[in-house]
Amino acid sequence: MKKILLLTTGGTIASVLGKEGLYPEIPAEEIVSYLPEQYDRYKVESKTLMNVDSTNMQPESWVKIAEAVNENYDMYDGFVITHGTDTMAYTSAALSYMLQNLAKPVVITGSQIPIHYKRTDAKKNISDAVRFACEDVGGVFTVFGGLVIIGTRVVKLRTISYDAFESINFPYIARVNNSEVSYQRKIYLAKDKKIKFNSSICPDVLLLKLHPGTKPELFDYIKKLYKGIVIETFGTGGIPFQERSLVQKIHELINSGITVVFTTQVLEEGEDLGLYEVGRKVPEDMIIRTRDMNTEAIIPKLMWALGQTNEPEKVKKIMATPIAYDITPTK
Repeated sequence: MKKILLLTTGGTIASVLGKEGLYPEIPAEEIVSYLPEQYDRYKVESKTLMNVDSTNMQPESWVKIAEAVNENYDMYDGFVITHGTDTMAYTSAALSYMLQNLAKPVVITGSQIPIHYKRTDAKKNISDAVRFACEDVGGVFTVFGGLVIIGTRVVKLRTISYDAFESINFPYIARVNNSEVSYQRKIYLAKDKKIKFNSSICPDVLLLKLHPGTKPELFDYIKKLYKGIVIETFGTGGIPFQERSLVQKIHELINSGITVVFTTQVLEEGEDLGLYEVGRKVPEDMIIRTRDMNTEAIIPKLMWALGQTNEPEKVKKIMATPIAYDITPTK
């Protein structure tokens, strides 16, 4: 029999209707009561960590969740974390960096409709999450809509549908159908290794999505507020260098000690800075490339890297090192 710890953080799954709309209130023990009785397979204990809409989730909240898993790691066979869907992908990736060498599953789930509603998806999602938390695998995963996604490849694509999440640039790990788990990709189990827990983060990171007309002067303000910036470029990695050129301002950011990361606005297939002229205006050795990573993984990884060191070259090395399948190795 597996012993599972359920940690709740709020979100739609725990929400009730108030005067100003849905807000999270349901405690962990009530959420557990909706699980099907499978006393021969698992035993679930629970704890409420926080009760917030995931829009209000902060990097410091990731630390609290990671600490709870680390503190209870030796006492349980698996962990399930209920979470709001809006920032679930960021939390999933953040935990993947803070909790490494896992020999047990840490599973994040939630719902599009509150758990006490008649047509909710919450009961299936939490049941599937607990079922997968009983598996002999290690790592951080999101289980939603019957799909198991590795923690660093989660992206929310739909605001209402039950199949809200997809795995980007990486295969689904498995599908959960009732009590059956069908694997599509096996995950390495870090046996005989101690968990590597490191929750040091620096939240001073900005995400900037370029659009036609982005003003270069904007970058002058970034230097005063942030230590790192992730720029969502066009296509395979292009930035404008003619009218409203951003090239000089990006150089100035880097020279001032700001870590600059390039990614693409396009969800699938990643960046390739060398393909077009517009991708070669900032030398590759000055910026950090992210290849086929998704933004929801890049942001927490940069925060985590800056939490380890302020030295640009060391930050670059951390960002370039694949962790928890967040970067597909180059051939």
